[in-house]
Amino acid sequence: MSNTNHPFWVIVNKEIADYVRSWRFIILIVIIALTCMGSLYTALTNIREAIKPNDPDGAFLFLKLFTVSDGTLPSFVVFISFLGPLLGISLGFDAINSEQNKGTLSRILSQPIHRDYLINAKFVAALIVIGIMLFVLGFLVMGFGLIAIGIPPTAEEFMRVVFFLIVSLFYVAFWLNLSIFFSIRFKQAATSALACVAIWLFFSVFYNMIVNLVGKALSPSAWASDYQVIAYQRFMLNLLRFAPSELFNEATMTLLMPSVRSLGPLTMEQVHGAIPSPLPLGQSLLVVWPQLTGLIAATVVCFGLSYVSFMRKEVRSR
Repeated sequence: MSNTNHPFWVIVNKEIADYVRSWRFIILIVIIALTCMGSLYTALTNIREAIKPNDPDGAFLFLKLFTVSDGTLPSFVVFISFLGPLLGISLGFDAINSEQNKGTLSRILSQPIHRDYLINAKFVAALIVIGIMLFVLGFLVMGFGLIAIGIPPTAEEFMRVVFFLIVSLFYVAFWLNLSIFFSIRFKQAATSALACVAIWLFFSVFYNMIVNLVGKALSPSAWASDYQVIAYQRFMLNLLRFAPSELFNEATMTLLMPSVRSLGPLTMEQVHGAIPSPLPLGQSLLVVWPQLTGLIAATVVCFGLSYVSFMRKEVRSR
């Protein structure tokens, strides 16, 4: 009996095998890998032009592999920000409703296993697949960069890349949990997929338009004081931070560009006397701690909603 696998890990292994063998995952991973390799090629061909004499980030050559672009192709960070939600949505939009439509959900839950094992196993399996994919792509970029540049990354550069990949994992996990939640709430997989894509398009395209309209309506007058202008800019920035992509972009920009010292407007008193120099990793993490907390909180809230909805769901096929 000691060699018997726990039911939870049996379901996890089964879900991982289903994800890896599915054509949608294979197609999506090929697209993401090709685009990331294209962004790496663009970064390697333009890395000399990106290094400037007075650049405070010039000493962090390896980090530029993830951020440099000449405009023909976006950088590695932009591709993850754009394609990461699609990966999370593709793995979770039919996690529950497809099982129920096929009649396998009631059969699985009729076995002597806890009900929450299924929802937890589906989330853990998808998270393992996403985590392995992100870390493999990140380390491939570092490996090809090491071969092309010939300079190994420093310990701080390596840790910054690791933290960037962890933030990317939480960002994709948010969309994964959101898609699992819709797969529980909607009976048809097409409906849950459309709902997830609609929310992704809203935050990617339309949310910035709405914020710009609000900003134009609330913009201060030409005779407003500096403190009123700064308060307006902070208010607009906080509105933008309701979008998960904005939190992800701010966190990754600070982690991969150590010269970023603040993510909000500063007064002249705060700027006066400041020396443009890169921050250590600990200070950069302190700067982006609110963004990291926001991403983790959004992920946990979506998972909690999915968990509660599934525990109360009627699983018998009709």
